[in-house]
Amino acid sequence: VEKQIKRELDRLERVTSASAEGGVIRTYLDWLLEMPWRQQVEDNLDLDNARIILDQDHYGLEKIKERIIEHLATFKLKKLAQQQLLSSSANKTSQSYTVGTVICFAGPPGVGKTSLGQSIARTLGRPFERISLGGLRDEAELRGHRRTYIGAMPGRIVQALHRAEVRNPVIMLDELDKVGMDYRGDPASVLLEILDPQQNHSFRDLYLDLNFDLSQVLFIGTANDLSHIPAPLLDRLEIIELSGYSPEEKLKIAEQYLLPRQITKAGLPEDAVKVPPSTLKLIIEYYTHEAGVRKLEQQLGNLCRKVAVCHAQGKTHSQLIHPEQLEEFLGARQFLQSKIRSTSQSGIATGLAWTLQGGEILFIEAVLLPQGKDLILTGQLGEVMQESAEIARSYVWSRSRSLGIDLNSFKANGLHIHVPSGAIPKDGPSAGITMVAAIASLLMDNPVRNDTAMTGEVNLSGEVLAIGGVREKVLAAHRAVIKRVLLPRHNEKDLVDVPPDVRQQIEFVFCDRIEQVLTKTLVNPREVKSNGTNGKNGGNQVMEAR
Repeated sequence: VEKQIKRELDRLERVTSASAEGGVIRTYLDWLLEMPWRQQVEDNLDLDNARIILDQDHYGLEKIKERIIEHLATFKLKKLAQQQLLSSSANKTSQSYTVGTVICFAGPPGVGKTSLGQSIARTLGRPFERISLGGLRDEAELRGHRRTYIGAMPGRIVQALHRAEVRNPVIMLDELDKVGMDYRGDPASVLLEILDPQQNHSFRDLYLDLNFDLSQVLFIGTANDLSHIPAPLLDRLEIIELSGYSPEEKLKIAEQYLLPRQITKAGLPEDAVKVPPSTLKLIIEYYTHEAGVRKLEQQLGNLCRKVAVCHAQGKTHSQLIHPEQLEEFLGARQFLQSKIRSTSQSGIATGLAWTLQGGEILFIEAVLLPQGKDLILTGQLGEVMQESAEIARSYVWSRSRSLGIDLNSFKANGLHIHVPSGAIPKDGPSAGITMVAAIASLLMDNPVRNDTAMTGEVNLSGEVLAIGGVREKVLAAHRAVIKRVLLPRHNEKDLVDVPPDVRQQIEFVFCDRIEQVLTKTLVNPREVKSNGTNGKNGGNQVMEAR
């Protein structure tokens, strides 16, 4: 770096004052001189202090906090090992240790991914810099522009280090899954070098044209949908999943964090607004519909601003918001929570789905089309979900004899499957067993229990396969007052992520085969004899009444 600066100074001496080249050289020298080539802050690796800060900033998330503590513990041990090595070595110039794995928080919007990164920075005592990658398509935004271009600037990584003024800040790469590519290059390919501990010790920004050591930077990524992150980049990340909050967790977060923050933002005294738990529950249930708490905080902000108007007019008494006053403050209820159907009906089954906003319940409806043909699918279903419907129809058709279904029902009628709400796109394989239940219920004229929701993938041999998003789906069933949930047996281990109070209120049923699903979901389960074949028409499975 010193050689480069002296070289540019020699050039500057030879350039006339009227030349535009002089301004370019001076700007370049300013960047070189102001970059933190050696400056760094000492990490605070007190694990007890870290736990206190994480508990102050976030409610719950115990597994996430524990993982962060483990990460800090490895920092501490590596630092002690480095110090012991330096104390026994003649060369005592190096005072750094490699950060190592890059953490990526993945989960729905509003669950606290960005704020967790800020808490980690506060715990370590490092400066925090956030780089938003949403919509980024030009790789020069990260790697910088060459100085031959007019208005050339360093990339965002170097700019973040310049703002932090140290070589070991915490840099959050927000929205990793929103990075795109076009004719200007692929920014995700640049991130491969930036996030690889084996390469980033010699990162070369095109503007600086000098190697900069990024190995001391703690990079933290965030993403909503991991499927949109390229596989080579995903391989460099250690994924920590953040799922949605239960209504009880949202209530505690609102009481301890969100409401006091919004009261302060509105310029009100601490006791100006009092919102009892009964009112907060109604806000959570009827004015928000999300996995996180961002909309909840916005609604509490609306409440506080209404009260702020009264205070500004001289009415300074403390105001208690009763449940019956909510429509006066927040308007009509915005969301009607999905409830179970009041009666059981043949051809309708209740499924569970995962979305970026959290879990949802969905109804699979099937009807026969007299003198029709083929399979009609509606409800904006994606390719995978359409294939699930075809698998479900083929399975029921192939097992029609063992299920007691007349084959003429298939030959003389078409089949229409619809998944409300029709305006919302849906995709994924986890509605497979729900579609089988709906079709079998319709053709057997045997309703599916209306108190049961189910999720699971099915194959043509009748096996119930594991799915993801169990926590979000169970929470969706709990919000819809569903008391019985059917899951693949391979997902039994995932119930540890479900809040204990929710687990106690729901009966869980685990299945390996689709015959068990039909036995445990139909209103009138009956013993159906197998057709005795082991191949095309149903195998040797017998559906037993229980």
